Amino acid sequence: MFRQGHYGVSLIVFAPVGFALIRLGRPDLAFVVGVVMLWLAMLPDVDHRIPGIPHRGPTHSLAFAGLVGGVFALVGQGLVLAGVDDIGLAAIADGSVVVFGFLVGFLTVIAHLLGDALTPAGVNFLWPLSGYEYTVSAWRADNKLANYGLFGVGIFAVAAALYLAATL
Repeated sequence: MFRQGHYGVSLIVFAPVGFALIRLGRPDLAFVVGVVMLWLAMLPDVDHRIPGIPHRGPTHSLAFAGLVGGVFALVGQGLVLAGVDDIGLAAIADGSVVVFGFLVGFLTVIAHLLGDALTPAGVNFLWPLSGYEYTVSAWRADNKLANYGLFGVGIFAVAAALYLAATL
């Protein structure tokens, strides 16, 4: 999956989150979460830049998603402990910034993995426990129509979620 496709899948995964945050009266947090998910949409592909780490290895797993979620949770908790809570993070997820931070980080990586699972190469979600790549094998990663199509579907999903959240 190329960058446009990963952006599209991130937008698709973000759409229900954005909807829920807007319905909770927090469009500011919906915006922040959407920006973070798009900004880090390519994070698992950091393996291209790390010698000795195979592509779609450790950074393309549920373990890595949990690690990134854990880092987000710690950052959120650190902000609250430092008294930096200008946007009211403590009011989200039943008062748990840790849970909210974890979910944002985890979903950011999961969106990338879902995009890669659409390609024939697949993703080893259960690394290091399994050597099996899970794939839907819908199209090749370099398929421009699929990548731009996913991007378009992602934009539509977010627009629909925002419209519904504002009108319901």
